[in-house]
Amino acid sequence: MFDKIGLPKNLLWGYIGLSLFMIGDGIEQAWLTLYFVKKGLSASNASFLITCYGITVTIAAWISGVMVQTLGPRKVMLAGIVAFIGGSIGFIGWGLPSLNFLIMVPFYAIRGLGYPLFAYSFLVWINYSASLERRSTAVGWFWFTFSLGLSVLGPFLSSMIIPLVGEIHVLWLGVIFVIIGGTCALYLNKDQVSSCEIHKFSFDELMTAITILQNPRISMGLIVKSINGLAQYGLPVFLPIWLLSYGYTQNEWLHMWSAVFTVAIFSNLFFGFFGDKFGWRNTIMWVGGVSYAVVLILILLLPQFLGHNYYLMMFVLCLCGVSMAGYVPLSALFPLLAPENKGAAMSVLNLGAGLGAFLAPAIAGICYDSVGVKGILIVYAGFYILSAFLTPLLKTPQELTTEYQTVIVEK
Repeated sequence: MFDKIGLPKNLLWGYIGLSLFMIGDGIEQAWLTLYFVKKGLSASNASFLITCYGITVTIAAWISGVMVQTLGPRKVMLAGIVAFIGGSIGFIGWGLPSLNFLIMVPFYAIRGLGYPLFAYSFLVWINYSASLERRSTAVGWFWFTFSLGLSVLGPFLSSMIIPLVGEIHVLWLGVIFVIIGGTCALYLNKDQVSSCEIHKFSFDELMTAITILQNPRISMGLIVKSINGLAQYGLPVFLPIWLLSYGYTQNEWLHMWSAVFTVAIFSNLFFGFFGDKFGWRNTIMWVGGVSYAVVLILILLLPQFLGHNYYLMMFVLCLCGVSMAGYVPLSALFPLLAPENKGAAMSVLNLGAGLGAFLAPAIAGICYDSVGVKGILIVYAGFYILSAFLTPLLKTPQELTTEYQTVIVEK
């Protein structure tokens, strides 16, 4: 059964553990900032706290792959669990009850190391253990279980339990989910990574997360991955404000944006399978790059021609969730761009995810006053077209060698 749906049976408990872990991490996602402000923390301090968390998330995401390459996935995932638990003890148990900002900042930042070290290390593990023929599907299952826990079940669970026990107890419940998920992924999951994939630990080996950027295909892949997240992280910054001028309410926006990620988690599965059947680069280029650009233009045109049309706008926005999933095969393609340094390549992929979260609101902020929302949507669409042009250039060393040999034979 597992083979039919493309879920690697040898990693099943890892996927289950990932989903449980991400429930624990995502249980605070929808309400924590509002809780800070409600309890008296200034908006600027709350923003600074979240920013520090985001910085450590990006750093952990960047180094996770190369750490797996030198230490193995189990040790790095265990480090993520320890960081989450240790950061939570200081943040929830010590800093949060008294809103002691000087305690909250460092411990919440330490907590931010947790999920990238755990989740992205498991993504590298999948690339080591899943068969090449079904790897895109296996990666699709990763993004499905990751998003299911982080963006769907975590927030839903907190909405059900907060009225019963309060926010602090819900945060501690998240720690319990992380412990259970970690146990499933590390101890019930018996899969072993081949020793030939693990390199000797050294400073030079760790530096490959940076030096690998000298590979032009890795650098182009970093650009493509950074573009991948522009709409996901950028649209919430400006789109709800713009839609208000066309009669959309805040609740309508929240329902529409929630629907986007509901569609996205199932699209992740579909386009993982689709990529294995019809080509990884074809899926990234046409479904991710070109289709996303078209969807953004539709978002731009729809309110201007039809005004307030809730159901049609929801449909168009849900196409963002479909196009977002078109980039799923990139996680399978990336390690093959540098087969001798798969972990370092995945580190760059994860860095691209972090850069997307940073660049999206930055571009919106820079462009808002000069070109407005319409201009930002066009700029974003242009970036997605750029990613479509770059994707065919992401060829593996084996493919480049074959092409070179073909040219020599023809001459």
